[in-house]
Amino acid sequence: MNEPNLLRAVDLRKTFKVSGQNHSNRFLTALDQVSLHISTGETLGIAGESGCGKSTLAKIMAGLLLPDSGEVLYKGTPLSQLGMSEQKMFRQKTQMIFQDPFSSLNPRMRVGDSISEPLVISGVPSQLQRMELARIMAAVGLPYDTTNRFPDEFSGGQRQRIGIARALAASPDILIADEPVSSLDISIQAQIINILLQMKLDSALSMMIVSHNLLILRHICDRIIIMYLGAIVECGPALELFSRCRHPYTEALIAAIPGLNTSAASKGELLQDDLPSALSIPAGCRFHPRCRHAIDLCRSEVPKMSEYSAGHTAACHLSEALYGSNYLS
Repeated sequence: MNEPNLLRAVDLRKTFKVSGQNHSNRFLTALDQVSLHISTGETLGIAGESGCGKSTLAKIMAGLLLPDSGEVLYKGTPLSQLGMSEQKMFRQKTQMIFQDPFSSLNPRMRVGDSISEPLVISGVPSQLQRMELARIMAAVGLPYDTTNRFPDEFSGGQRQRIGIARALAASPDILIADEPVSSLDISIQAQIINILLQMKLDSALSMMIVSHNLLILRHICDRIIIMYLGAIVECGPALELFSRCRHPYTEALIAAIPGLNTSAASKGELLQDDLPSALSIPAGCRFHPRCRHAIDLCRSEVPKMSEYSAGHTAACHLSEALYGSNYLS
């Protein structure tokens, strides 16, 4: 039986020790029982406020960070059970694009050599390396005559293109991008987004894109996951999430988008107080301290994830009361 999911996470949990006063230690909950999947050719978006666990999730999915518990499976096999050759294959086929492209590039390595490094490691002959380098640089909009330059000779947008080109050189199955455009100007953001869209159209490449910008995710993703304090609160097809969300937190995030027509005037009307600390996750529904609709049940019982249409799920006690009855056919 073929595994339908290229990459899958099951019940991921991750905490970080935080030193406090009097040398006492507390634990920050970055991820709490997070499960998701990415299918071949699919683009999955991960959204939420800063501190919700998006970057931690991306690093665990890429194999750069180990969870405290739970598993990541690549083509049906847990990463912990991969042999040495299989681990090497996973690292090649799962590439990550970082938020800060400059820190992810060797400042002493010419960009042509940096992009070509995965080709060298894979044993591609020299002549084919040059041909492939030219093809990849053209795909991301980099002039081939810049191969002898160093990273500090490029702009931020150009360095992000270099990072994407380096990832593509490994012929990956999946790209995991952590806030790939957040540090760039609006016009440069559009160029990088267009590159990612073209990659999506040209191949069966799967992508997981982490971003706090929901409009970008709606534009490029097939599905979007909404995270809050280390947990998934809603997941659904990108367009449906905007047209018929099922969670008050998702509604607040959408309301916060400038210029977007929503039923609510602003995020401020939908959210109460500030984001609680991940050092002390609220009991019951973790969103209840900021939810204007919260009732006693929300304060005492963790809501279960329910399905409202094909692939559209949410964890909210009041979802049907707020957004209509269950419409799963």
